[in-house]
Amino acid sequence: MKCPVCQDVMVVLELAEVEIDHCLTCGGIWLDSGELELLLDSETDRTAVLQSFRPAGPLTEKARQCPICLKGMEKVFCAGIRGPVRLDRCPAQHGIWFDPEELQDVLAAGSAGLNSRVLDLLKDMFGNNQPKEERP
Repeated sequence: MKCPVCQDVMVVLELAEVEIDHCLTCGGIWLDSGELELLLDSETDRTAVLQSFRPAGPLTEKARQCPICLKGMEKVFCAGIRGPVRLDRCPAQHGIWFDPEELQDVLAAGSAGLNSRVLDLLKDMFGNNQPKEERP
């Protein structure tokens, strides 16, 4: 599968028994439909994150192509630990593209802070680029 950002071939990695596609060049991650839900720790987390998705509205940047159907992806906002995260989502529901650190940001928002087994695995795989939890 080719990266929607740089067109390089992505590698398949296993994260918490979920196969993710990772671009070694730009650092982005592609999750097929349903994989984000599998990475969240509880049903409450899954519901909260999925209900936070909303259209990002018209943007001036060129739409990235879904690596599966090659159609332009839509920009959506999703809850993140530091505020809304703008993601690329396939309109045919094939999956979601996460630029570097966006997946960690979304998972941290959906996992009651930064204490999550998946976030620990991401840290082991990609280094210490974890989002800092906001302090009041």
